[in-house]
Amino acid sequence: MAAPFLLGEKKERVMAKCKGFRTFKERGEWVELQFMAGAVRKGFKVSKPWGDSSAYDVGIESGERILRVQVKSTDCRTQYGYLCQFKPNARSKPYTLKQIDFFAAYVIPEDVWYVIPAKVLLGGEGKLALTLLPENPKHPERYAHECYREAWGLLLPGASVAREKLLRQRSSSIRAGSDTEARRKPKLKREELGS
Repeated sequence: MAAPFLLGEKKERVMAKCKGFRTFKERGEWVELQFMAGAVRKGFKVSKPWGDSSAYDVGIESGERILRVQVKSTDCRTQYGYLCQFKPNARSKPYTLKQIDFFAAYVIPEDVWYVIPAKVLLGGEGKLALTLLPENPKHPERYAHECYREAWGLLLPGASVAREKLLRQRSSSIRAGSDTEARRKPKLKREELGS
């Protein structure tokens, strides 16, 4: 009888991390709703695929395209920032660029979104997790993905060419530690994206 009791204790400790939700799935559904509400507030039209069989969680209208967005969240604070995992559950195959266009990562305690092109995480070697730090880091060169913080403009139609150029510039500035404004709260403006 001791084993079920220990399993119950472990489950309670794990679920305590969900803070107000009975399961991680429930929390994930809430985070998806937060993303959709945020996108609508910013003027985007959103759609939700029926069921759980799609690799993406939300569709965003971007001109004539529907961008496929996989929504992730974290409240896992480490000494270096918030650890966010970008992989499906343990029983699924990894995401591919044929399935997803963007990841949207929500740092729950900070109420901050990261909008990251899928090819940044899935291209090359592929990254299964990132440390996100929505504050001024002491060593900005370690946080090259901060240029995606609140980067909703990446979802705008016609943003792809200007987006790539701008993000390369910002990433190199942040790694070099020379762009204080970009480190503080980088945002992409419509005029920067050519829209």
